[in-house]
Amino acid sequence: METDQQQRESINASLSQGTLALEGTDTVNLPKLPPAPEPESQWQQISGQVSHFLEQLPEYLSSFFKDYKQPLITVALILGAIVTAKVVLALLNAINNIPLLSPLFELVGIGYASWFIFRYLLKASNRQELADEIQFLKNQFVGE
Repeated sequence: METDQQQRESINASLSQGTLALEGTDTVNLPKLPPAPEPESQWQQISGQVSHFLEQLPEYLSSFFKDYKQPLITVALILGAIVTAKVVLALLNAINNIPLLSPLFELVGIGYASWFIFRYLLKASNRQELADEIQFLKNQFVGE
């Protein structure tokens, strides 16, 4: 009876200290568990996800470029053509606003058109010569 009383007291004493040990066991040599990790805050979780994404970003971009190489090149060429056309039109508009250049360009255009008509389009032999030159250039660029 007295031993039951002592066991209960030792159990109650050890429960009040937060640990439970059986009487007669050596708890000094028992392996201890590491302390439980503290839960990460939301800020730490988000920063961890962002750093992981930034680490993987070069791999994501290289695989994306490998998969969509041809469409990306096509889109880049179309955008480049649009930008080039806008720049050329703006440049022509700026040149056209210079007072004496606009009439000068009109005179040059009228003069070149007159020369072309006189040189190639009035006589049949000259038209044949123009057709031969066009065919030669076409074969040179495209091939036969």
